[in-house]
Amino acid sequence: MSDQPIQLPPQQGDLPLPLVLNIQFTKDLSFEVPGAPEIFATLREQPRVDLALDVQARPIKEGENVFEVSLIIRADAKVGDTPCFIAELTYCGIFTISVPQEHLEPVLLVECPRLLFPFARNILADVTREGGFPPVMLNPIDFVQLWQNRRGQTSGTA
Repeated sequence: MSDQPIQLPPQQGDLPLPLVLNIQFTKDLSFEVPGAPEIFATLREQPRVDLALDVQARPIKEGENVFEVSLIIRADAKVGDTPCFIAELTYCGIFTISVPQEHLEPVLLVECPRLLFPFARNILADVTREGGFPPVMLNPIDFVQLWQNRRGQTSGTA
């Protein structure tokens, strides 16, 4: 160990950082087991979990570079036609973004959700486990592909 202070890289003057995560939070969380308690007595196999994911972004104040980015996840679990649980999570972050306008959309819809995803993944796993089921472990999401698919859908309808 050295008694020398750690040297930080020099600051870039007054240039803002291109992406700052100000705060992240659970905006909405719902977990329901429609067939409880009977489902726990009759469940004999791992439920099939259907997942839906969406990313939304909106400015907090017009004319400022502060945005709310929402990662919306829905998990529907069934065995055959019998519903086991429904989990819905909206996990958000408030970001300050200082990038050129042409880069704003990919930062909002790719980079921001990429930062939020690990936390949303943990919440979904915890809530399903605490609900009495095996934890839902989301695979990594390719947010670039998700964004490109969305762009393809909107340009195809124009």
